Amino acid sequence: MHSDSSMAVLLDDRQEWLRFSQPHKVKNSQDSGDNWDSHVVIQGMHCAACAFTVEEALLTVPGVRSAEVNASTHRAKVVWSADVVKPSEWIAAIAKAGYGALPAADSSLRQARHEEGRRALWRWLVAGFCMMQVMMYAYPAYVAQDGDITPDMVFLLRWASWVLSLPVVLFSCGPFFSNAWRDIRARRVSMDLPVALGMAITFLLSTVATFEPNGMFGAEVYYDSLTMFVFFLLTGRWLELRVRDRTAGALETLMNRLPNSVERQLPNGEFERVAVRRVLVGDVIRVSPSESFPADGVILQGQTLADEALLTGESRPQARAVGDSVVAGSHNLSGIVTVRVVQVGEGTQFSQIVSLMENASLQKPRLAQLADRIAKPFLIGVLVLAALSAVYWWPTNPGHALMVAVAVLVVTCPCALSLATPAAMLAAAGNLARHGVLVRNLQALESLAEIDTVIFDKTGTLTQDGQRITQVITAEGVAPEYALRLAAALAKHSLHPLSRALVKAQEASGQVDAVQAQDVNEMIGLGLEAHVDGLLRLGSAKFCSPKTKGIPDKASVCQVHLCTENEWLASWQLSEDVRADAVQTVQALKSLNLDVWLLSGDRPESAQLVAQEVGITQAFGACTPQDKLSRMQAAQSQGARVAMVGDGLNDGPVLAGAHVSMAFGNAVPLAQSKSDLVLMGGSLLVVAQSVKLARHTLRVVKQNLVWAAAYNALCVPLAVVGLLPAWLAGLGMALSSLWVVLNSLRLTKGF
Repeated sequence: MHSDSSMAVLLDDRQEWLRFSQPHKVKNSQDSGDNWDSHVVIQGMHCAACAFTVEEALLTVPGVRSAEVNASTHRAKVVWSADVVKPSEWIAAIAKAGYGALPAADSSLRQARHEEGRRALWRWLVAGFCMMQVMMYAYPAYVAQDGDITPDMVFLLRWASWVLSLPVVLFSCGPFFSNAWRDIRARRVSMDLPVALGMAITFLLSTVATFEPNGMFGAEVYYDSLTMFVFFLLTGRWLELRVRDRTAGALETLMNRLPNSVERQLPNGEFERVAVRRVLVGDVIRVSPSESFPADGVILQGQTLADEALLTGESRPQARAVGDSVVAGSHNLSGIVTVRVVQVGEGTQFSQIVSLMENASLQKPRLAQLADRIAKPFLIGVLVLAALSAVYWWPTNPGHALMVAVAVLVVTCPCALSLATPAAMLAAAGNLARHGVLVRNLQALESLAEIDTVIFDKTGTLTQDGQRITQVITAEGVAPEYALRLAAALAKHSLHPLSRALVKAQEASGQVDAVQAQDVNEMIGLGLEAHVDGLLRLGSAKFCSPKTKGIPDKASVCQVHLCTENEWLASWQLSEDVRADAVQTVQALKSLNLDVWLLSGDRPESAQLVAQEVGITQAFGACTPQDKLSRMQAAQSQGARVAMVGDGLNDGPVLAGAHVSMAFGNAVPLAQSKSDLVLMGGSLLVVAQSVKLARHTLRVVKQNLVWAAAYNALCVPLAVVGLLPAWLAGLGMALSSLWVVLNSLRLTKGF
């Protein structure tokens, strides 16, 4: 979304919307209609007040349902109705408010950021060069004794300083003045207004003193202070820009992993290169080494290694050959492969991951919302305090009074306060994402840092998602292979984990499935009944016990049994494989002084067996989803702050009721997950590592807030009483914001 109007109009083409938008998911009846979610990057923002301004401008446009703008990432999410408004119209509203916008996935975004950084660098270099020259001309006045310098020479040095200050005021200070003028015209306040006022007052006061030294403001000039605090402010902003680009660039790198075009097969067998958004389900595409897969699909020809680290957290390349699946956003590392597309657009796992990260980057934790709410009244208070300080000092020395006001304006700018929380939260979320943990809700990081209890589901969480046969017992004259074929004929009609395990075992044996079950009926919680040359039952011992004879004692320990109406045929013992890092995870959580529980819907004996194996003392089996929720709520009523870790299949109520919840992303569609954090890989150890990082994040947030508050508490009184010169105020403001950003940047290291 360039400022160029033709580009905005181009994006009114519905075919272009998928570049930066996706259909809005309906949450209630009021959301009906052709609604879209668009993600854009706002240009020209510097503070929380700017974010409010953009939000207000967007919400005045008919057809814009909602708008969220993050002051730290400069990203915005706009929900709008295609029946009422076009993108060019709400883009124009952003431009009218004085800001620019670009699609979050626009290929020119990186170039735009590069140009912005280059302009910022030039302003900083000009300010630094002029500052050094002005300091050189100001030095003689500081060291000379009375009579050492003639009045003509004094005027010449001041005039030279005035000339050197002009590039600083007209070029280096340009963004401050343009943003302040934009705010004045719109009758609003932002952080650039007090800073621009300070710069203007200092330059005008020094100009009057230069050319009319006998006037009411005296002969004192402040060109050195002006150029120094401009240089320090620009230093802080340039470094902030560099750091922000590192974090913003990580999200853009994620979003831009899909290629712009791909080779698609024509009916005659040849390939042509087309835009990725033109690819449809069923198309055959060819992907070369070093390219990314543009859609989910199945390999038809060739073999390769795929980098799926972003999607699974698995850092090792995965071998992919004919018949294997490949996912959008993963990189083709070694060979040319032909792929049949099975999922495109928002249906891909990659699209769901991008959506999660975009939404997380826009969220404002409670502490950040508090800082945003006080930013505007704080700025108004700054202007009032500066005016009162000038009034107080005016009778003594008008020139000094104005410089005291300048120091107050500059030193109290609440940039550090606004950056304190979001900078830390987003740095931590980025670190987690690199290790396969997607944060759906930034507030969850604060909640995760405060938990004292972790509850695990068993199947699919502490254990691998699936079971294997460890023992087979059959009746005399019944071959194990034949019994498995009969059992699988019934089991393939059920989604129960034990049924899936029997079907998988039968498929792995290589037997041809010639057995067909008729009239299959599943009794939930008991088993399956069908006709295969007579009545067959597959399920629990109670359900399968024959009328004439019971199940033999030797088979009573097994979980799954097969029988006819009058005769027992076979039994199978199945067991789950505990995840390789489950024991290490439980130990790590206990070392963080956390209580660890296990709640399972499986038999109490199975739950206890797994609990003993991993080192959990509090384990409960045979729990329905309501039982799990009740036990967790009982713990919460006693003051426990609970994190729930599940697979998301039947843990919806307890995941929703926990203080913070985690679910494995491969168990359910990401968009339907109720969890706050989604674990993309198979590693369980990231649970403990996430808790540790969340605690570190909260410590960093508190450090940032304490620093920002202490800085203002110390420097504001010094500025008011006239003990803090303008250049030192500028240095303090720049360093305070920079300290907050650099302190937050520590969260991107390690895990």
